[in-house]
Amino acid sequence: MKEKKVISVMIPCYNEVENVEAISKAVINIIENKLAQYDYELIFIDNNSTDGTKDVLRRLCIENKKIKVIFNAKNFGQFNSPYYGLCQTNGDCTIFMCCDFQDPVEMIPKFIEKWEAGYKIVCAIKTSSKENRVMRLLRTCYYKIIKKMSDVEQIEHFTGFGLYDKSFIEVLKNLDDSTPFLRGIVAELGYKRIDIPYEQQKRAAGKTHNNWATLYDAAMLSFTSYTKIGLRIATIIGFGLSAISLVVALIYLILKLVFWDRFVAGTIPILLAVCILGSVQIFFIGLLGEYVLSINKRIMKRPLVIEEERINFEKNEGEK
Repeated sequence: MKEKKVISVMIPCYNEVENVEAISKAVINIIENKLAQYDYELIFIDNNSTDGTKDVLRRLCIENKKIKVIFNAKNFGQFNSPYYGLCQTNGDCTIFMCCDFQDPVEMIPKFIEKWEAGYKIVCAIKTSSKENRVMRLLRTCYYKIIKKMSDVEQIEHFTGFGLYDKSFIEVLKNLDDSTPFLRGIVAELGYKRIDIPYEQQKRAAGKTHNNWATLYDAAMLSFTSYTKIGLRIATIIGFGLSAISLVVALIYLILKLVFWDRFVAGTIPILLAVCILGSVQIFFIGLLGEYVLSINKRIMKRPLVIEEERINFEKNEGEK
C-alpha cells in the first residue's frame, strides 16, 4: 500500500489561549474531511506565553499525538520563532499560518491543489483585508516603496502565510541566517512559486501583539536586508550638499572681497548651514546605524531560539 504524503502545519503562537484549541480543531477538521488521503502533523511553536496557552497546548498533545509543540525558553521575537518552527517540520510540504484565524484555514485545500500541480511554493496574497484601513494603507505604501527600492523582487501583501515544499524547507535549514526575514527569503530564493489571493479576516479572539515598534522592526529589517538605496541616497545627498556649501562659500567670499565695506554676511547663513548639514548628518548616521545593527546581528551567529521543551517529537526529529 502506498504511503500517505504528510502535510505539516506550523503555527507560531504567543499568548493565544483563546485561539490555540479552536485553530487546531479547525485545521484537523479541514485535513481529515477534505484531505483524507494525506497524513498530517500539526506543530505549534510557543514563544514563551504567559496566559495559559502552554497548559492548553500540553492538553492537546495528550489528546492527539499528531499535535506537536515546541516551547521556547523565552520570547525570541516575531521572525526567529516562526522560522525555527518551519525548520522543525518533517512533512512533504509545510503550511505556515497564524494562530488568530486571520489566515483562513479554508485555504489549505487550495494550497495542496497547487502543490500537487507542481508548484514548490504557494504564497497567499492579501487582496483585501478586514484590518484597520489606515494600517492597510500604510502597509500598501511600505510594500510599494520597498518594491521600488529593492534589487530583489518583493511580494506585496505577503505575510508568510502559504505552503512550502520540503525541498524549500531544506533551503531554509541550510541558510544559517541568525536574523531571517522569511518574506524576503521567499522572494529572493523561492522557485516554482505561485501567488493566490485571499481576504484577511479579523482576529478571532484576543489582542494583536503587533505594535508600532514591531512593525518598525519588520520594516527596517526588510529595508536593510534587501535595499542599498539608503546608503546610496546618503552618498548622493552628501556630495550634493558639499557642492552647494562650497559654491555658497565661494559666493560669500567673492561678495565680501568685492564689497568689503558694504556686504555684511552676519551669522544667519552660518547657523542655517550648520542646522541643515547637522540634521542631514544625524539622519544618515541613524540610517547607517540600522545597516550596522543588521550586520552585527548576523555576524554574532546567535541561535534562532533556545528550546525549553518539545512534546510528541521523536528523538532527534526535526533537528537541524
